[in-house]
Amino acid sequence: MQWSQIGAGFGFLGVLLGAFGAHGLHDKLTAAGRLDTWEKAVFYHLVHAVVLLVISWRSANPPRVACWAMTVGMTIFSGSLYLLCLSGVKMLGAVTPLGGLAFLVGWGALCLPAKQRA
Repeated sequence: MQWSQIGAGFGFLGVLLGAFGAHGLHDKLTAAGRLDTWEKAVFYHLVHAVVLLVISWRSANPPRVACWAMTVGMTIFSGSLYLLCLSGVKMLGAVTPLGGLAFLVGWGALCLPAKQRA
């Protein structure tokens, strides 16, 4: 599978989960005081899906470290927040920073000159 397909898949999923939160889960998320958490998860999810698409379109051989880090970041950061909102298990919030760290690794990898990227 190509990185652009993975980015597009994450984009699709982000829009789907955003709509689900705004319509299907709105009352539940509002009652639990978690609507802002869901929206933050969707925001980071979609931003990084677009970043993955852009870096995959700019090069036939996109930087693997950045691509993997963005993918792991979306999965752990946004995924843990989605699960926190749906389950109410507050310990999931302790996992979220690991996804944020993965995002930082991805952005850091993009700061390197092209010849130093893996």
